[in-house]
Amino acid sequence: MRSRTFWSRYTLIALLTASVFFISPEISWAAPADLVESILGGETDTLEILFMLSLIMLLPSMLIMMTSFTRIIIVLGFLRTSMGLQQSPPNQVLIGIALFLTLFIMQPTLDTIYQEAFIPYEAGEISASEAIDNAQDPLKEFMLKQIKPNNLNLFLQMKNETLPADYTMEDLKDLGLSVIVPAFMTSELKQAFLMGFLLYLPFIIIDMVVASALMSMGMMMLPPAMISMPFKLLLFVLVDGWNLIVTTLVRGFV
Repeated sequence: MRSRTFWSRYTLIALLTASVFFISPEISWAAPADLVESILGGETDTLEILFMLSLIMLLPSMLIMMTSFTRIIIVLGFLRTSMGLQQSPPNQVLIGIALFLTLFIMQPTLDTIYQEAFIPYEAGEISASEAIDNAQDPLKEFMLKQIKPNNLNLFLQMKNETLPADYTMEDLKDLGLSVIVPAFMTSELKQAFLMGFLLYLPFIIIDMVVASALMSMGMMMLPPAMISMPFKLLLFVLVDGWNLIVTTLVRGFV
């Protein structure tokens, strides 16, 4: 029973998140609210079922665009490439690590959505449109904390919008997701590439040292990567690299 409640909880949160992203704030809430209420209430037709199935199919994209998943998977990919490893760890392992770290980082946000959107809606205290509104604020707050001001201003300028000089978090929450999500993605890509560059530095130094040593010994036909890889692995293990990577990634969102 507890497991069923757990999965139903996060399934509804995912559906609310889907509705939050795909419904523009400029559009009336009446039709989407009626759709969500009819589906959750058991009154559905073919078009409504197809619509919800389409939203569920797009959930992976929303996971990438609105959570910490992007930064984590890019950094893990840079780590594997910088060490010269081809398929170790395999892609499935990296994605699994990124998913569970994302769930760990997003837990407070998901709990807030559950408390402020799901429970009141389940109790009949708010409508579906109010539940979707309540689900937006925690997601916006999470993303706004990671957005760089210049990235946010870039997309505001492209929409011919401006913020007051003394703006607050509440002012930023009034912005639409059409501005917040691309600004968040741009900031995440910049941060992930910066972390990837810093990861490359120690391993590049090892490659340079090994290549110089081989050249000085006249062993120019021996690939330096074959010799440097064991030293890279040894360095990564000695400094407890996995704990350092995970700690840096998690604390970057706190």
